[in-house]
Amino acid sequence: MGHGRTTPNRRPARRAAGVRTTAAGAVSAALIAGTLAGLAPAAQAAAAVRFVDITGDGGTVLKANLVTPSGADAGRRYPLIVLPTSWSLPQVEYLAQAQKLADAGYLVLSYNVRGFWQSGGQIEVAGPPDVADASRVIDWALANTAADPAHIGIAGVSYGAGISLLAAAHDKRIKAVGALSGWTDLIDSIYSGRTQHVEATALLDGTATLTGRESPEVRQIFKDFYASNLDREQDMIAWGRKRSVATYVDQLNKNGAAVLMANAWSDSIFPANQYADFYGRLTGPKRLELRPGDHATAEIGGLLGLPNDVWSDTERWFDRYLKGDDNGIDREQPVQLESRTDGGYEGYPDWKSVGATRTKLALTGSATIHANVDSGADGGVVLLSGLLDQITRLPPLASIPLLPRRWAAVWQSERYAGARRVRGTARLHTTLTPTKESGTLVAYLYDVGPLGFGKLVTHAPYTWYDRAPGQAFDVDLDLFATAYDVPAGHRLALVVDTVDPLYIEHNPSGAQLTFSSPVDDPSYVSVPLREQ
Repeated sequence: MGHGRTTPNRRPARRAAGVRTTAAGAVSAALIAGTLAGLAPAAQAAAAVRFVDITGDGGTVLKANLVTPSGADAGRRYPLIVLPTSWSLPQVEYLAQAQKLADAGYLVLSYNVRGFWQSGGQIEVAGPPDVADASRVIDWALANTAADPAHIGIAGVSYGAGISLLAAAHDKRIKAVGALSGWTDLIDSIYSGRTQHVEATALLDGTATLTGRESPEVRQIFKDFYASNLDREQDMIAWGRKRSVATYVDQLNKNGAAVLMANAWSDSIFPANQYADFYGRLTGPKRLELRPGDHATAEIGGLLGLPNDVWSDTERWFDRYLKGDDNGIDREQPVQLESRTDGGYEGYPDWKSVGATRTKLALTGSATIHANVDSGADGGVVLLSGLLDQITRLPPLASIPLLPRRWAAVWQSERYAGARRVRGTARLHTTLTPTKESGTLVAYLYDVGPLGFGKLVTHAPYTWYDRAPGQAFDVDLDLFATAYDVPAGHRLALVVDTVDPLYIEHNPSGAQLTFSSPVDDPSYVSVPLREQ
């Protein structure tokens, strides 16, 4: 960067209950660790912290903490930053960052979102009451603190990021936003390709059960989701749209808030695509940062009080758009990416410039696979695989020569003489002929070394219903956006199978899928590359 840093009830959700239990247990440990991490800096910041109760929408009591600058002048107004908590985390989550922001001259008000921990109410999943709560928190700050009504910002991680964006679209008092590891399109996040992201959803559901109280509406949404109830699909989509800032982008643009969005390439809950797509629709001051990691893992160090690029840039963003500091962040390239393999930041003027050129991997010939069996090509494990890739640069692996062709279709490129720097969103186009009326496929793009071991570059699922058996149709699928460098001497390989533990699959027993490449409509994967 410029500042010198390098469905009908045809098929039951067979895995949902088991995955839900496993996810809940795994995240319980993470929650405890996160809570302790948040409490650690609390002792250091005790003199500046005041725990308060705030009356939210409908009289719901929200537990909050206010951090004020040391030696604050009673006669002076201070810019305000509001921090809604992440899903399932307690109100101490942001204390380390709140102290840093207070030391920089901000009033910082963090609150536990409704339905979790000691706050009242029920979990609404960023519904209208949550959006209204954010405004009530601002009201309280203006009435009870030295907050400057002309300089108000809001930020959060994950759930807090989604609420922050929605609040900025509905409350024009908010002038700057830091949305870290959040979502802009909730349905595209957990139901992309019309496929239930079951591990991600079970993780959210399980932790909510441990730490909060789901509303009856939310409980029903989860139930219909797991059951693949197509009779309720449109209701679920409408429910999700109400909770997606993409629905309110015109209001957000009209309000004019400066929006910083940061996410991780391997985010297994809110894939980077929906942030990248939404970024192009913003018309005000904006910045997009994408880094290696999984959901919220890029921000963890900052929550522990350690030096952290995400939080440093968030503070710089607020300094520029709440304080008016001429710190140069608005003159840097607004799209900042860090490759999963090469390190260092790359700047681009917009998202369209990220994959400046494209190369095509031809999917020639015809391939038929049988459904209902996991071939061994998988997207990994929610939260863990992306974190491992971030720390060790070791993504999910597969031995491409050993993948059973009965259950996996495989196409490979030639060996590349030079490195290929994949940047952006790869797109699959193929012709599919199924033997059943419904089904699911998962497409994987691998970097294949000389010994045949493939490192996962990206993937995405795709589900269809009500197709005539034996009748061909086109499949066009965007794989999840990424930044990955394929070394010289390696190949790219596309693998397609029908089962992945990350997703609920909808292949009837005995189904077969045939992929073809008609002369007048050839099949391919279009791979975006950075200019060499």
